[in-house]
Amino acid sequence: MSPSVRPAAGRFFEDFQPGDRYRHARGTTIGESENQLLTKLVLNTAQAHFNEDAMKGTPFGRRIVFGLLTASIIIGLTMEDTAENALAELTLDRVRFKHPVFPGDTLYAYTEVLARDDGERSDAGIVRFKHWGLNQDNTVVCEAERSVLIKRRPAAAH
Repeated sequence: MSPSVRPAAGRFFEDFQPGDRYRHARGTTIGESENQLLTKLVLNTAQAHFNEDAMKGTPFGRRIVFGLLTASIIIGLTMEDTAENALAELTLDRVRFKHPVFPGDTLYAYTEVLARDDGERSDAGIVRFKHWGLNQDNTVVCEAERSVLIKRRPAAAH
């Protein structure tokens, strides 16, 4: 995957074309606070996320980061470029966890525009994205698809 960096200008419905691929500029390292606090806040107490001793005997060899935390971080890394002019998040589906994420891993996000739908609104259209999350070793850790209602570019003043 060799996508371009998403330009700073634009991000209205018309700026997204099916087949466009780009990488997002930001990355983030997963710390203990994200894995411990946020996972517990959603009442997930799975041993895989909290018990280092129990995880030593597994194929992972250590604790793993909660998958939905990984997905939300990946989607969050895309927001500046894909949701600046969003009116509504419509769907998030086809979420797949391809490789475990461990505390201390750094995640990056990539996006492809899958489709555009002019819809029934004159002020906005729907854009369908596919997002990938990669770790510091360029291993895909997460995939997801998302549909967003995005404002159209304002008409030029006459």
